[in-house]
Amino acid sequence: MNTLKKTDPEIYSAIQGETKRQMEKLELIASENYVSPSVLEAQGSVLTNKYAEGLPQKRYYGGCEWVDVAETLAIERTKKVFGCEHANVQAHSGTQANIAVYLACLNIGDTIMGLYLPHGGHLSHGHPMNFSGKYYKVIGFTVKKETELVDYEEAERLALEHKPKLICVGASAYSRIFDWKRFREICDKIGAIFMADMAHYAGLVAAGLYPSPIPYADFVTTTTHKTLRGPRGGIVMCKAQYSQTLDKTIFPGTQGGPLMHVIAAKAVALGEALKPSFKKYQSQVLNNARAFAQNLSKMGFRIVTGGTDCHMFLVDLQSKNLTGKVAEESLDKAGITVNKNTIPYDPQKPFIASGIRIGTPALTTRGMKEKEMEKISIWMDRALKNTGNEAELKKISQEVKNFCKKFPLESHLKSMI
Repeated sequence: MNTLKKTDPEIYSAIQGETKRQMEKLELIASENYVSPSVLEAQGSVLTNKYAEGLPQKRYYGGCEWVDVAETLAIERTKKVFGCEHANVQAHSGTQANIAVYLACLNIGDTIMGLYLPHGGHLSHGHPMNFSGKYYKVIGFTVKKETELVDYEEAERLALEHKPKLICVGASAYSRIFDWKRFREICDKIGAIFMADMAHYAGLVAAGLYPSPIPYADFVTTTTHKTLRGPRGGIVMCKAQYSQTLDKTIFPGTQGGPLMHVIAAKAVALGEALKPSFKKYQSQVLNNARAFAQNLSKMGFRIVTGGTDCHMFLVDLQSKNLTGKVAEESLDKAGITVNKNTIPYDPQKPFIASGIRIGTPALTTRGMKEKEMEKISIWMDRALKNTGNEAELKKISQEVKNFCKKFPLESHLKSMI
């Protein structure tokens, strides 16, 4: 960082500030994690200089022999980690991975079905302000009010009624297991394409701790960050019969040159996912999430669905007379980073929300376990009981800062301070 400090002190300062924030605060956002030094090194490599439109061995530019090696490794490792028939690792993000599937299978105006956003779905699954909601007719299935679990009977009824051409199954805030087989059966009844978006669950799927959609879905998309603990980016997997259509839709259909430095970093992360230590890590992520939810429940917080089967869960704050917005702001002052989140049948607007979303991937990467989840739960309870008490929030923040020193991030982050 010495060069950047001299040439662009403003950007250097921003990076330094963010590094300090990551080191001194507790990261509970479910879609965030800390990559390994190897992933960061690959992403910061000279591969960023190379233009490589096309696929390995089929490029539109010369001089691609080494980036071909990197991308081939990323593809083969994806197939090995997830057991898929075909993989394209060029998507710049999870949403762009979803765009590729839609454009490969649909015409503008076709009907799609996905989990209703306020019940845990994702913007790219049909939100009216998103491209998916603007270009396609969207049918949303929901969760049951009494259990907050996916209403499979409703999903089947809606599918039979509206006959969507594609059903997208996945979420940004659903803590339970999706019945991929059940959705395969629904799709087969109407001849729909089945797309699974496992962006949040990919690391757990890789470790065999969350059911894989690969045997059931025609297309499976994922991000490479979150639980998979890689660089920010996307991957699309599919049955072999769709391989050529998918590849052409990504390039030249929706993207130009791929980000070769990011693809190399994806390969590194996927290589890490093949190691025994990765399954141990994912097991701890899951144990931490369950312990965290149980601790908060004992303190009187209502956990949406009553618990979790993955790395995240939602906390309903209505009984505490708090909104998600107030909780997020207060916890941030206490050195704890979360995001406000709507809960099923939420009376509040999304930017206020009645809940917060909590995830354990980043905490677990730092080496924290169940006993640390209990300690963090106590801090959260204190902070949320003192939302207007700046002195108390500052006191908690200092306690958190001292606590974080016991779980330092990798040396590559320390060196940036």
